[in-house]
Amino acid sequence: MAKKERTDPVEEAADASTDLYDVATWEERTSLDGLAVALYRLLSGTARAVIILLALVLLLAVGGFSAVTDPAIGVLTLISAIPAFALAAYVYRSDITTNEPLTLLGATFLLGVLTANFAAVLNSYGQPFFRPLGFLGTVLFFFLVVGPVEETVKLLAVRLYAYTDESFDSVLDGAVYGAMAGLGFAFIENALYISRGIEQTGLDLGLGLIGVGGSITFTRALAGPGHVIYSAFAGYYLGLAKFNPDDRGPIVIKGLIIAAVIHATYNSTVGIGSAVLNAVVGLPSLASSFVYIVLFDGLFALLLLRKIGRYRAAYREARDSDAAGEEDPASELTDFDA
Repeated sequence: MAKKERTDPVEEAADASTDLYDVATWEERTSLDGLAVALYRLLSGTARAVIILLALVLLLAVGGFSAVTDPAIGVLTLISAIPAFALAAYVYRSDITTNEPLTLLGATFLLGVLTANFAAVLNSYGQPFFRPLGFLGTVLFFFLVVGPVEETVKLLAVRLYAYTDESFDSVLDGAVYGAMAGLGFAFIENALYISRGIEQTGLDLGLGLIGVGGSITFTRALAGPGHVIYSAFAGYYLGLAKFNPDDRGPIVIKGLIIAAVIHATYNSTVGIGSAVLNAVVGLPSLASSFVYIVLFDGLFALLLLRKIGRYRAAYREARDSDAAGEEDPASELTDFDA
């Protein structure tokens, strides 16, 4: 339930013609006011630039550029990102309101690539604290660090730019830009996994393309769509928060909790689920992983699409109601005139 906007008692009691500037209300009037506004905008823009610059430095530090500048690894990364791209494109096509500008989608993708490096650093520093606890520690690490951190940095990619743009004009846009941030995250994560996996084998890249590289690419292609699904959930609630400012904080937290729990549940169960399929059904290890991931991602993709479907239905109903409302006054006037 939306809260009533509060006003100062002086403003409530004063006549509308009373000038309450710098007493109970404020607007930009003086040169000092203008300076304050300019400094605020400068600091806000600087903070955004510092975050992006720091993310770029981290990308260089973890070898992100070298992972995609090599043509062979670049091709493998692009192939691994195809399923995630297809899912993000489907979410984009589901937007019934307006078409989002490609420049804004591309910027969100790139910010998803950059902010992923914050997660890489935080995860690497946090993991040793949970390692002594064995399997329980691994599960706790997924739920307390990996899920919350990765979903937060993906949402940050949306918040840094797209969220404040005028094109972000509906709740559903949050899911669209969240999906693009997830695609960017999956892209750079796949690139790093493929690059390091091939380096660790010590094989020539030409052989890696056929053997080890192909196997890693297939595995990463399965993991990519999950990032799109998780961040689309969180992004949807970010969109909901934008149009419900009185409850913005709790709504954003709710979206992050949903995304982080789904994410951590996947990480915690994918190994066990694949092993169970391997033992019970007799599928090879890679096939078992494929089946489990398709079932897991398919379930939450359906839940995501159901949420999007509810919005689309409500949008159509509201639009049809508006159209009917525009016709009613004319008919009423005709009856009145008659």
